[in-house]
Amino acid sequence: MIHPDILLKAYRLMCTAGAMAQIYEANRSVCKYVHSTSRGHEAIQLAAAFQLLPCDYVSPYYRDESLLLGLGFTPYQLMLQLLAKADDPFTGGREYYSHPNYRGPDKPGIIHQSSATGMQVIPTTGIAQGIQYLEAHLAGRLQKGPNGDLPVVVCSLGDASMTEGEVSEAFQVAILKKLPIIYLVQDNGWGISVSAEEARVMDAYEYAGGFPGMERVRIDGSNFEESFDNMRRVVQYVRQHRTPYLVQAKVPLLGHHTSGVRKEFYRTAADLEKHLADDPVPRLRQQLICKGITEAQLQSIEQEAAALVAGHFSQAIQAPEPDIATVGDFVFAPTPVQEEKGQRNDSSLSSNTSGKIVMVDAALFAIREIMEDHPEAILYGQDVGRRLGGVFREAATLAEQFGDHRVFNTAIQEAYIIGSTVGMSAVGLKPIVEVQFADYIYPGFNQLVTEISKSCYLSCGKYPVQTVIRVPIGAYGGGGPYHSGSVETTLLSIKGLKIAYPSNAADMKGLMKAAFLDPNPVIMLEHKGLYWSKVPGTEDAKTLEPSRDYILPLGKGNIVLKASEDAINRGESCCIITYGMGVYWAKAAALHFPGQVEVVDLRTLYPLDEELVFSTVSKHGKCLVLTEEQQQNSFAEALAGRISRHCFRYLDAPVEITGTINIPAIPMNIHLEQAAMPDPEKVKTAISRLLLF
Repeated sequence: MIHPDILLKAYRLMCTAGAMAQIYEANRSVCKYVHSTSRGHEAIQLAAAFQLLPCDYVSPYYRDESLLLGLGFTPYQLMLQLLAKADDPFTGGREYYSHPNYRGPDKPGIIHQSSATGMQVIPTTGIAQGIQYLEAHLAGRLQKGPNGDLPVVVCSLGDASMTEGEVSEAFQVAILKKLPIIYLVQDNGWGISVSAEEARVMDAYEYAGGFPGMERVRIDGSNFEESFDNMRRVVQYVRQHRTPYLVQAKVPLLGHHTSGVRKEFYRTAADLEKHLADDPVPRLRQQLICKGITEAQLQSIEQEAAALVAGHFSQAIQAPEPDIATVGDFVFAPTPVQEEKGQRNDSSLSSNTSGKIVMVDAALFAIREIMEDHPEAILYGQDVGRRLGGVFREAATLAEQFGDHRVFNTAIQEAYIIGSTVGMSAVGLKPIVEVQFADYIYPGFNQLVTEISKSCYLSCGKYPVQTVIRVPIGAYGGGGPYHSGSVETTLLSIKGLKIAYPSNAADMKGLMKAAFLDPNPVIMLEHKGLYWSKVPGTEDAKTLEPSRDYILPLGKGNIVLKASEDAINRGESCCIITYGMGVYWAKAAALHFPGQVEVVDLRTLYPLDEELVFSTVSKHGKCLVLTEEQQQNSFAEALAGRISRHCFRYLDAPVEITGTINIPAIPMNIHLEQAAMPDPEKVKTAISRLLLF
């Protein structure tokens, strides 16, 4: 039996949500930003919200305003986001209505919520995986409820999003790992103008039946009492049994899809009438009357809700607009790593007769030290676990040392590998993950673009994603079209990510440490051809191992070869701006021009050491930007343009660019590979052209 106070609270909030929808509709010119309301979905949303504790996490989707009211947010707070006001408590005027995020002691945690359909399912499942890790291995860091309640995670989504492939990836992990997560599917039968019959062969309940181990229930989500009883039972079950559950709640859609895509555009009068028959508000009203609540009491609740909403709306309209000076705030959280520290060349760490280590070992040693010092650090990806330790042996021995719970394999799920770091980071873990080859990072781009890169900015700094994403990259020796690609330009087009690209062992270790300590997402591009220095001319990629405390800040380039002052003074010098394998092509080519070539290794592509680049170019007046990527429309071309603008008055020649020819993939045949890509001879030719000016 549900206590009458709960029923009255639910009715009050339903009336509040209804009044909000009405006032938005009546003030369309004021409510100019696109928005959706929860009309028709109120019962299941409130029923879910009423079960949650501050130790829990929930990911609402864009129609979940009633869920937010049920958690305790006020109409005024929600309206500030509706109107994109400065005091919007979630995103400071940067996000759509009902796209919350929250950290606080009084309500469940809410990570950044995007509009990309279904994309919240992987990050939210990552929260559940992180909670499970804390529960088993770092129990002192696990937040519990007032009675020792274990936290649960609720991921709310619409029925149309169930056809997204990333939902399946999340389900697979949730069941495999037995995660404490509830997938609340609100099924109104529509995906904008696409009906359920047009879009799928089964509903969410039937779909979940194909995932053995997924508990499931189908309920009438327009009946508050049924919804409340089921959500109470499901939440308690997951708190106790720590296993995933899917709730399919059938609900009517009574409002517009959004304020811009209106129901009369595509729905028939008969369809609207059918949905209206299941309106949860009059259903609960009638139930209250049957329980002895008087008409006068209900009318009083309705009037009070309308007055509250009108007052809050008036206040929200008068609230200040955001200060335009803040538009660039919160792209990144501040990093504690600001300067180079520790001993770069520590001969005492020598483990071989030469005293030097290869790059792949530098990364391995850095991660080993990180995991020794930080129990919250975990490493996962395809084939990185105990049996293989990575296809390049880049994680060898780590599982043996730290256990399969901290170093583990995943399925072939690039989206989950990348997107789960959002949830892991939110609960205080620090994931290091690997995409096996750069060519295979593209399935993870949805998560990189919609979730990871935007999280800090759109949460106003509440949820930066602290993760290191390792990506073996580059071509050598016939790797072929799907194991040789360079992807830095594509990655750099995503704002909100940091990109490192070390070219030697010392830089690898120092940058890996800095990347881990950075509270933002950092992608480590690691050239496979430099891992062991097996490519002729790359012996200098081996270095002495830096000390344990060595840290190299992101955004600091390095002059790896200096030109002579005499050549510079005579105007007979040039500089090469490059990174990765380009460093070794440049140094090899420079041997033919003693003292005339200065080589800058960028080391980090974002943030970029513009000060070093511009000062070096200005000193020489002649510049070559060298890249392994296909040249046209590349980062290298963009950098050359930037150099031309900033250094125009110092240039004695146009900025040269050398890169791979403009083909869609690197060919398998080693002779074709060599013909397509830069090499020392091609760089030598470019230098010769520059020095003629």
